Amino acid sequence: MTEPYASDPQSSQAPPPPPAPTAAQRPTVTAPAAATPNTGTPTDAEMARAAEVLSIVSASYSAKMVGQERLRTSLLVSLIAGGHILLESVPGLAKTTAASTLADTVKAQFKRIQCTPDLLPSDITGNQIYDAATGTFRTVLGPVHANFVLLDEINRSSAKTQSAMLEAMQEHQTTIGGEVHHLPKPFLVIATQNPIEQEGTYELPEAQMDRFLLKEIVEYPSPAEEFEILSRIDSGVLDPDRHVSSSISLDDVRLLQDVASRIYVDPAIRNYIVSIAYVTRNPAPYIGEDRARFIKYGASPRASIAFLQASRALALLSGRSHVLPEDIRALRHLVLRHRVLLTFEADAEGIRSEEIIDQIFASVPTP
Repeated sequence: MTEPYASDPQSSQAPPPPPAPTAAQRPTVTAPAAATPNTGTPTDAEMARAAEVLSIVSASYSAKMVGQERLRTSLLVSLIAGGHILLESVPGLAKTTAASTLADTVKAQFKRIQCTPDLLPSDITGNQIYDAATGTFRTVLGPVHANFVLLDEINRSSAKTQSAMLEAMQEHQTTIGGEVHHLPKPFLVIATQNPIEQEGTYELPEAQMDRFLLKEIVEYPSPAEEFEILSRIDSGVLDPDRHVSSSISLDDVRLLQDVASRIYVDPAIRNYIVSIAYVTRNPAPYIGEDRARFIKYGASPRASIAFLQASRALALLSGRSHVLPEDIRALRHLVLRHRVLLTFEADAEGIRSEEIIDQIFASVPTP
């Protein structure tokens, strides 16, 4: 399989890894008895239907979006895996257009929340309003109660407001006035942050970052792609009122999620995932003390869960009913760049998390 992210220029900057650890040093995990092949592996008919649905989504995406194939893959992986995604880029790279196009293709409810320092938690989750006519309070649900929620510039909202999203993202519910309100299914949060403007921003806490299944870095288009963007502007394709010609239903999304959940993951690949997570927490024997000192904290078990869920989604996108080691490798930056936290010293020396992640993967034997 061709890695969707193999062309990432960030991965080519990593220095050569140190000699691989000995067999005694390598992390070994004995698969428990429960780690057996999934029962109910997707049938050929289910895989064919999933491929048909995905082709409609891809065609609709390409009709409005120019390039940004990595972004398309990341959004679809998040949607199919039932997770959330954090997008980082400078303004103007069509993050909002990509999110709204995906929602339009699925014919789902889409809400956009512009985060500002004065945004309150109730502005997101909802509030109770007193009705003078009846003398009672009525609940008004906030914009987070939608299938697709775009949190634009999430790092501009205060820590209190950011924390209001934790329950929604993790538990798929909100609590208003002591009453629990469940969010619709599917539910996908697409958050964006601008890396170049730090004045008036609040850095996302580690607990919030960990809730995002993936973190994608959106890059500038090529000159040819930018030329095509101008052509589509003239043709009216990118008009906000112009909807996609083909669409799928929420039931189709649930089908994709169900089929992906039954994609087979071999115990050897599960061991590979756990070994990678282990090395992020105990890096010195594997990547050397000189590089290990740049890692402040390793990845939590959510990283292993993210690899498991996202790899199944990526395998489905590739038309396979089983996960390959290449799927795990293709997802390495998306899953770990916001979970392997580096020290201030690493930032001062210009060390990128992608470099450390590449060295970690180079130190773990591929099954």
